[in-house]
Amino acid sequence: FANRLQRPVNGAGLRSEAPFTGRCNLFANEAGVLVVDRAGIDAVNGVDEAITAATLPPFKPLVAGEMVATIKIIPYAVAGDALARACAAASPGALRVAPYRRRRVGVVSTRLPSLKETTIDGTLSALAARLAPTGAEIVADIRVPHSATVVADALSAAIDQEGADLVIVFGASAIADRRDVIPAGIEATGGAVVHFGMPVDPGNLLLLGACRDVPVIGAPGCARSPKENGFDWVLHRLLADLPVTRADIVALGVGGLLMEIVSRPQPRSGEPSAADDA
Repeated sequence: FANRLQRPVNGAGLRSEAPFTGRCNLFANEAGVLVVDRAGIDAVNGVDEAITAATLPPFKPLVAGEMVATIKIIPYAVAGDALARACAAASPGALRVAPYRRRRVGVVSTRLPSLKETTIDGTLSALAARLAPTGAEIVADIRVPHSATVVADALSAAIDQEGADLVIVFGASAIADRRDVIPAGIEATGGAVVHFGMPVDPGNLLLLGACRDVPVIGAPGCARSPKENGFDWVLHRLLADLPVTRADIVALGVGGLLMEIVSRPQPRSGEPSAADDA
């Protein structure tokens, strides 16, 4: 029964194992991001209390071989009519893996006298560790003064000369608003700012933009840390070539309060520092 039910929800990039004890598990065939049609899974679970489908959270980064869902028939048997209704309710391919497609990441780091070069080095190391499971690599490491015009030149160089298909900008100073250095640099290339700010903490000061067809992330200061923050949520979607819109970002608030990164200059509690590096 569980094996019959997994077929309509089992989408691209997934495989099922042989059912046992009324259960059928689904696994990722490749690394990527889990895409879930929540309405389709809810519809399956709403048919009969004997029929359950449990998944990992939507947009969770996956490694090859990771279990992503389990379909379980709770009693020893279930009415054929209920099973037929559950199969009909399941949206085709309600679960799928969006494989990582963007492989060439350009990095632009801006400098100010107060920022140590070792901090930039550590930031690149943390990013390389984030990218390793996705198969992406850093193809450009461009370090420039904290100025809109040189940021624009650096973005163009990363895309046109190094072939970056995703660019991340780490500012020496956190982005304060849409008129700040990094968004101004994006716009100076003819690009656009998609959204500034996100309801995820740490990660509030993330900026999402694009230069031509290449996504650009203005990274929040917490992205210098290897700990999970809002930057990770956007990064993995873009690496999997999934669209990230303003609507997607503003929908992240529920569940967006993450573990504090105590090393950031302005944590949630305590005396505020001079730099807002949220």
